[in-house]
Amino acid sequence: MNQARTFVMAGGGTGGHVIPALAVARELRDRGHVVRFIGTRRGLESKLVPAENFPIDWVEIGGLKRVGLRRTLATLAELPSSVWQAARMLERAHPAAVFSTGGYVAGPVLLAALWKRVPVVVMEPNAVPGFTHRRLARFVARALVSFPEAARFFPAERAEITGLPVREEFFSVPPKCRGQKLTVLITGGSQGSRTLNRAGEESWPLWDKAAIKLIHQTGAAAYDEIAPRFQASGIEGQITPFLAEMPRAFAEADLVVSRAGMGAVSELAAAGKPSILVPFPMASDQHQLRNADALAAAGAARLVLDHEMNGRRLVDEVTRLASEPGLLEKMGQAARAFARPGAARRAAQVLETFRSNRVDIQ
Repeated sequence: MNQARTFVMAGGGTGGHVIPALAVARELRDRGHVVRFIGTRRGLESKLVPAENFPIDWVEIGGLKRVGLRRTLATLAELPSSVWQAARMLERAHPAAVFSTGGYVAGPVLLAALWKRVPVVVMEPNAVPGFTHRRLARFVARALVSFPEAARFFPAERAEITGLPVREEFFSVPPKCRGQKLTVLITGGSQGSRTLNRAGEESWPLWDKAAIKLIHQTGAAAYDEIAPRFQASGIEGQITPFLAEMPRAFAEADLVVSRAGMGAVSELAAAGKPSILVPFPMASDQHQLRNADALAAAGAARLVLDHEMNGRRLVDEVTRLASEPGLLEKMGQAARAFARPGAARRAAQVLETFRSNRVDIQ
């Protein structure tokens, strides 16, 4: 049996960063290790991590990309203090390694880890690594990637293709038998999507209400405005700011309408769910468009560009897919071919190779 060690997880802001880190954290805990998180009180980690009974320490840091000059200057001013705070946390935790899934909290934590010579393992889901992982790529001890294109940013001997951890519940979602009503899940991710929220609301008067049920995750910012109008629309279903039990929603849905971040794509593949993918147009290096293209080319999804998505297009696409016998089932089977089980287990195995908290990177 492996000797129990402590690991620190850095990754926050959105569900796409937090949820994979939690999957690896659960695996480590099941193996008898101690896991701590470092995050910000503004990010989704402030809700999800305590709910999983993992301890979390807080740093103050903002983003650097597409946040405007004022926020950029504020973040740069916060950086020295946040690195110092993170370094103190690492000294107290004495981790065998730090594991990063990215997000703005990763910057100060990884800088602190490198300063204290703690091994850094990063998990990069996108074809082009995020800002922090890209800038610190040559210093990481191991890089776990989802795309071969991402491996070239890291030292060749330290990069490995593992895919992105997905909760085991997604792999257990059974094939869905169509009922009298078609259930459509609309989700723009943990923070919601203005485009999908608008298209969802525009679609309400266009549906055959006897034939449709909607489950809509709006994100917290839009929920209070949209929810009362949904309740008055006469559409059967559920509207919520955040779906903590997303695998359950997937199991209930016949079709998913979603952004195309790697987290969403990985969950769709694990669950074998057909989808309509609307890539976020401002995603760095158009990685969401690349993800959606791959699934669409395999027959697992329909791709609709952000500027083309509205209520009428949503209803037309759903109606077209649902009207062809067996098509949704075929799309689900094609999606399942993209699944990569065992990513969290492999990440835990890699982390367990670090038995001390000191590393020398040449």
